[in-house]
Amino acid sequence: MAIVAQSSKFSTYGRPVLAWAVGLLFFFPIFWMVLTSFKTDADAVKPEFLFFFTPTLENYLNMTENYDYWRFARNSVISAVSATAFTLVVGVPAAYAMAFNPSRATKDVLMWMLSTKMLPAAAVLYPMIFLAKGVGLYDTHILVITVLCLINLPIAIWMLFTYFKEIPKDIIEAGKMDGVNTWGEIKEILVPLAWGGIASTALLVFIFCWNEAYWTVRLTTIDAATLSKLIEGNRAPEGLFFGRLSAVSTAAVGPIVVLGWFCQKQLVQGLTFGAVK
Repeated sequence: MAIVAQSSKFSTYGRPVLAWAVGLLFFFPIFWMVLTSFKTDADAVKPEFLFFFTPTLENYLNMTENYDYWRFARNSVISAVSATAFTLVVGVPAAYAMAFNPSRATKDVLMWMLSTKMLPAAAVLYPMIFLAKGVGLYDTHILVITVLCLINLPIAIWMLFTYFKEIPKDIIEAGKMDGVNTWGEIKEILVPLAWGGIASTALLVFIFCWNEAYWTVRLTTIDAATLSKLIEGNRAPEGLFFGRLSAVSTAAVGPIVVLGWFCQKQLVQGLTFGAVK
């Protein structure tokens, strides 16, 4: 009885406290970044100004006036939205074929696609740059969108495949008996039934594309540079400009944090779907 009482007491008080502690632990870096963005570069490195300082918008004004923030933001939107769209255009038919017309090699193909995520990016960086410059695509939206699409396609196909497997195959078979072609099955039957899964996949892929830094920094210079490139640019031989760096980082992660907050239900569904199987 004592053990049951202690367990009930922990569930009532201990779990909420633990949840709040973990939440604050994850939130603190974001809070500190936002706080530092309102400090000057000089104040940001002085211990006496850790919490008490005179707030300033100098870093944000400098970011928009001198660093052309809106051009980098526009490139990030173009790259993330386009890559997400192309990923779904390729991923939905691929997952449909594997879910409803599997072959003996389907599982092997799925595992092979997932294994490409384990490939060290640095191993193919220089060949990628060499090829991109050779065909004249270096620092272009086409290159960035293609790379983002390719690196996120395995995850998208796996997620969509899991969603599609939950749809009764009899529904697809009934569509075939009614004379619906493959495109009609995807458009008229599959997409409406799996819209929640497709939306969750699109949301996660968009976040991955927006947050991608390794490839976007190294495959761009000016024309197709994203916000990751702008953040990386706040580095000089003299060191890091913490005030300006925090302002740029806040402006870069702000939209995606807000999006994740409003779409947290879809995010959790997308990350945990099929976990109990």
